[in-house]
Parts: sequence; C-alpha cells; structure tokens
Amino acid sequence: MEPGASAVNYVNYEGSASIGGMPIEAHDPIYLEAYRQSIQNPVAFWEEQGHLLDWDRPWQQVLDNSNPPFSKWYVGGYLNACYNAIDRHILAGRGENVALIHDSPLTGTVRRVTYQELYDQIILLAGGLAKMGVVKGDRVVIYMPLIPETIIAMLAIVRLGAIHSVVFGGFAARELCSRIEHVEPKLVIASNVGVEPGKVVPYLDILHSAIQMSRWRPPQRNIIFMRENVSVDTVDEQSDVLWSDVLAMADASQPIACVPIEANDPLYILYTSGTTDKPKGVLRTIGGHLVALMYTLKRIYGIGPGDTWWAASDMGWVVGHSYICYGPLCLGATSVMYEGKPDRTPDPGQYFRIIDQYQVRSIFSVPTSFRVIRRADPDISYGRQYSMKSLRAIFIAGEHCDYETKMWIEKTFKVPVLNHWWQTETGSAVTATCLGYQQSLTPPTYSTGLPLMGYDVKILKPDGSECKPSELGRIVLKLPLPPGNMATLYKNEELFRKLYFQKFPGYYDTMDAGYKDERGYIFVTARDDDVINVAGHRLSTSSLEDAVLRHPDVVDVAVFGVPEPTKGQVPLCLYIPVEKCRKTDAKLSTEIIKLIRDVVGPIAAFRLITSVNNLPRTRSGKTMRKAMADFARNERVVLPATIDDASVFTEIRRALQQLGYAMSAPDPIVAKLLD
Repeated sequence: MEPGASAVNYVNYEGSASIGGMPIEAHDPIYLEAYRQSIQNPVAFWEEQGHLLDWDRPWQQVLDNSNPPFSKWYVGGYLNACYNAIDRHILAGRGENVALIHDSPLTGTVRRVTYQELYDQIILLAGGLAKMGVVKGDRVVIYMPLIPETIIAMLAIVRLGAIHSVVFGGFAARELCSRIEHVEPKLVIASNVGVEPGKVVPYLDILHSAIQMSRWRPPQRNIIFMRENVSVDTVDEQSDVLWSDVLAMADASQPIACVPIEANDPLYILYTSGTTDKPKGVLRTIGGHLVALMYTLKRIYGIGPGDTWWAASDMGWVVGHSYICYGPLCLGATSVMYEGKPDRTPDPGQYFRIIDQYQVRSIFSVPTSFRVIRRADPDISYGRQYSMKSLRAIFIAGEHCDYETKMWIEKTFKVPVLNHWWQTETGSAVTATCLGYQQSLTPPTYSTGLPLMGYDVKILKPDGSECKPSELGRIVLKLPLPPGNMATLYKNEELFRKLYFQKFPGYYDTMDAGYKDERGYIFVTARDDDVINVAGHRLSTSSLEDAVLRHPDVVDVAVFGVPEPTKGQVPLCLYIPVEKCRKTDAKLSTEIIKLIRDVVGPIAAFRLITSVNNLPRTRSGKTMRKAMADFARNERVVLPATIDDASVFTEIRRALQQLGYAMSAPDPIVAKLLD
C-alpha cells in the first residue's frame, strides 16, 4: 500500500461489489475508478493532477505524511501562483481573453478586464511593492471590496512570494485591528470606500481607526486605492500613499519577475469565525491548493478554459479566494465579480441578467440568495425576460437547502440544482455531484453528493465506532487529507491539533453532523451542535426546517433547541411568511404544527412557534441558530462582526418572549461598523 493510503473496499469489478461503500452498479465507473485510485494510491493519483500547473522546479516527493496531521504535498516543487494565474496564459497567446467581468449595479459600471490588462497592472503594483520593501515571506493585509483591484493586489503580493491576508470589506475597526495584530503585516492595501445599497462604507476611516488602536505598527505606509467614481477622500500623508503613486514607483521597462516558492510555503492566511467562534487564521499553502482548484473547477463545475463562471461571493471569504480568483484564473476561464444584491440593486432580476448577459455556464451561490429572490418576486416578473440557455447547473453550499427552495430554483432556472459541501478549512468541496463525471444529476433529496477524490468520509458515533448506513453521527475525514486543505492555524499549531484532530485520532473532525446512505451519498444535516436531543431522540434542525418549508405560506425558517424541564430540549421555530399571506399568525402556526406532526410525528414535540419578519444571518448567508438558542436561554450573546443586521435581535427578543424564552436575556454584544 502506498504511503498515506487508506484501507477501503478494494474493487476489481469481477469480485467485490463496492468502492468505499459505494455500489459499483450505482455510479459512474470512471468516477469510481478515479476515487478508488485517489484513496488507495494517492501518490499516483495526485502526481498526475500536479501536471495541471506549471512548475519552476519539479517536486521530489508527492506526499510526505511522516508528521500527521501536517501532511505535505509536492515536496520540493517550486512554483508561483501569479505565473499560473496570469503569465502562462499570455505566453500561450491568450492575453486578450477576458479574465474578469466586474458588474456593479451599485456604481452603475461594468468592466471587462483581460489577462493582459491584469498582467500590466500586477507587474506595476508588484514593482511598487518591491520598492516599498515587500519580499518573499512578508505578510500584507488587504481590506478592499469586490473589485478587480482586490485580485490585482492579491496576485501582485504572491508574485513576490509574499503572503496576503484578505479581510472582508466593511468589517469593524476592532475586527480589522485584531487581524492586523495577529498577521503583523509589512503594510496594508485598502480601498477608500465600499458600497452597499443606500450607503457608502468608509473603509479608509475604519482602517485608520483600526491602526490607531492596534499594538502593531506596520513599518510601511498604507496603500490606498481611490474609488473616484464613488468618493474622493483625503488621505493622511503621514500614514497613506495612493495606489497610483505606488504604480508609478515601478520600472515599467523591467517587469518584476515571479518569485518561485516551495509548494508547502504559505499562499495566504484567511480568518474564519463561522457564526460563533473567535477568528482562526487558516494558513493555506500554494502547491496542493492550486492543484485542487484546477481539478475541482473542471471536474465538479464542468468549467473549461474560456468558459464564463460565476461564484456569487466576496473576496473576504474562502469562496472568493478559491473560485473568484485562483481557480478560474489558473484555468484560463472568465470569472464574474458581481457587486450587488440578489433583489435590491435595483430589482430581483439581476441573477437572471448576469447569467444571460455574460453567458454564464455554472453558478455557485448560497440558498439564501434564491430565497431572497423568491420572496421578492415569486412570479419572476423581472427575471423571465432573460434566457438561461447558457447555464448548465447551479451549485449551492454554505448552508442547508430545503426541498421547496431547491425545487423552486430548478423550476425557475431550468437547470439541476446541485448541493455540495465544504468548509473554509478544506478550501474546496469534500462531497459533490460532478458535472465532469457522468454522475446522476438527480442525487437523493438533501444529499450533498458523493465524496470527492482523496476524501475517505466516515460517520462516527461519539465512541469512535462507525455508524450504520443512514444513522446520524459525526462526519470525519480519514487522514491524510488530499491536497488543498489548510496546513495549520497561523501561530497556533496547538489549537490546530486540539480542535480538528484530538476528538477522533486519525481523522479530521468536520464538526458537522450527518449520515451516509447505502449508495454512499453523504447527507450533512447540521453543525453537530444544531442537533436537538428531545427526550433522548436526536433530531436535526434541518429536517424540521425542511418540513416547515413545505407549507406554501412560509418562505424562510430557523429551528433551534431550547431547554424544557421534562424532555430536556424541544424545538423552537421562527418562520417568515410569504409577503402575500393573509392568515393570522395563530392560524398559520397551527397549520405548521399539524404539518410537522404529519411529516415528522409527535416525537418532535413541536409546539413553540411564531412568525418574524427577518432572521439573523451572517453576511455570507448563514443563519445564526446558536446565537438565537443562547439568547433564548438568557445567556450573553457575542455576535460576530459578520452579522448582516444586528438590529434583528430586537424582533427576535419579542418573538422569544412571546413563547416564554429570553425573558432576562441581556442585549447581544456586537461590534459596530465604526468604533
């Protein structure tokens, strides 16, 4: 067995009947053979995929698993991310191909940026950064909105072999400060402003506040990109230098060369807090990550060079890093950057317009975006004028997608809606339904698909024993993890080991709950702390939410557990009615309770229910169930700075108190936009 190989059900098609628990007759044989090889002989499989990239120096060892969980891929190989994303396409004669489409209804502008135009700007910025002292291994913080200059900054930094840490634009000064203090950057690159519906976000003021309160003083000045079509601000001459002045520092006659770095050196640091925890600095290395992105973009999403692809996210999140920037650019595709909302900029027809106008092949978004469109325009009066002929599929992730929403999306956009599952820590999907294989495009309802190459997915009980098919448990991934996963937590290897690998030795703990069916499909039901224990019966909040959303008068819902003296826990439901609903809250709630009894049964003890106008979510669309559950228990709630609208908790308090909860709950603590 190869180093790092995992003992799975080996298949020769004349003998055994499954691969990794997946019946061979139920799945595409090409997928099954690729999966078998990736698990049993990961060295051979990933060595072949490594050739998707251009290397300055070939690797000496595909996998070094001598110090788990700190696995290393493509050891001794040297490459540069900017070269693979930009230079090689120009050298191949594809410089005039469009790399980025920035569509901003918020500013009324559309920009098409070619690979050559990106290169021209990157070498100037990289040259200026070099003049300011940025060298290989330095860290640079980026605090910018969803604009092409953010990607230009990222690629200019990695061209020099330096490491970027992108902070979500509009974060509070305190949140930005904490990241600056932890990363200790050589300098900060920021925009002067960001744009949200009806307001301009003062990035420059936030940056100045963050640095003023910071214990870390960058030795260089801040580089400020001025969005002159939005606002022209006065910079601090002592602390700031204009982006345009940095470009002017470069010697255009001598373009700055790409600095080769070893495959296991850092590419970036990205902070994640989910919906509850304090931020953790995910450190991603270059070699394996770029290989995984190239592979998954082709195999999962069916994208090839020249195709137009849209990941509806932000550069401050992992989706932006993986599938707005590095994945599509390394592949030579066109990446859409949409600076707007699904419904308000200016209407709910914008997703349809983007797909039609730019001939988008596949889209990646969160289910909440489509719920918003459905709520604002259920009859698609704005969207029906656009053609969806270019679209092959819609991929969703980031949160649970209920059956009613999925069916509405498929009926409306007339393509398969394919749920898949991954985390900031993994960098790309763990399970999916792949367009690049001949997999069924109608996977089981609620499934997140089949395991991706290299992921040996197990469902374990608390004692570490394996669950039976369809038995709910903790989802874990057998080590070694495939290329592309985080290498460690920046400056915190102890927490890295403890948080992800201590509970189930030999496995990465995803901290998600779910199960695997008889055909090997994975079902991610909730974060493990979203499972409710009602009188000894474990119920997933997502299964209850799915049942609620079967009611035609409900457009959105959150279910979470609250304490109850007899049963220990019972579910509490907050739902949003459709706008045209004329039923009273009491009548609609009674109908939903009956629906739950019919669908789930009396075991759910489903009685606590009321309507609300909005639910608390993070800016990436995740519903903050744990925060509401803690609030209901009168606990002090610290809301992450990623919350979209903290004022929602005023209504949440009213609703919970109506049901007898949160009677003495203190007001949630939240970082305001400006400190």
